[in-house]
Amino acid sequence: MSDELLFEVTDHVATVTLNRPKALNSISHDLDVELARTWDTIDADPDIWVAVLGASGEKAFCAGADISGGTEADASRLALGGGLTGIGGPLRVLTKPLIAAVQGYALGGGFELAMCADIIVAADTAQFGLPEVKAGIIGESGVMHRAIRQLPHHIALALVLTGDRLPAADARSYGLVNEVVPYPELTDAARRWATKLTAASPLAQQAAKQAVLKGLQGSLETALSTKYEPIEAYANSEDVKEGRAAFTERRAPQWTGR
Repeated sequence: MSDELLFEVTDHVATVTLNRPKALNSISHDLDVELARTWDTIDADPDIWVAVLGASGEKAFCAGADISGGTEADASRLALGGGLTGIGGPLRVLTKPLIAAVQGYALGGGFELAMCADIIVAADTAQFGLPEVKAGIIGESGVMHRAIRQLPHHIALALVLTGDRLPAADARSYGLVNEVVPYPELTDAARRWATKLTAASPLAQQAAKQAVLKGLQGSLETALSTKYEPIEAYANSEDVKEGRAAFTERRAPQWTGR
């Protein structure tokens, strides 16, 4: 790990921190590559059950791509955010639940990176926006397509067409954000959500996440009639046996993620 991306694992929770506060945590190509490797590590490690993505400094979560470092020239090789966002390359979906802890500016690709998370906790200082139209550089940006799916239609289009920013409180009222807290409480709030997630079976969560996202790709009828391989595989796991035993014995389950 470089000093521009911090990574640690504690109690089955991987904490990933963008650490370029002077550059508003914008993502250079090198940081993009490092993020991709980090997501690989998280997905491959059975002892990591949940990931939290945050950023250093109070001013910004992420201001998108660092075009001064040549990210645009390299974009064809890797989608932004280590491949999580739909900009420039093959799209990946993290298998493990992902929490985004957002403060300050979350703009352009940084806004999309937050929307790639399963749960968003925002500081009251957070502002979400798509400033591209104001700079006249709008392109085939994945953030537009996520915004129109995750926000009410007219709210999303207003953001896309005006470049105005959406304050954290409004994002919460539109269902984009799960919780808004004062900035000093952001880290604790993200940890609290992570603790809540690790109380459940990690394999069940991973199977459910994959099934839900795959089901969204078609109609409700198709989703209801589809068998999902991760759910089928989970039925034979040790965690299923542990869940049943814990229920019968009236005790808290001890998950292993296997």
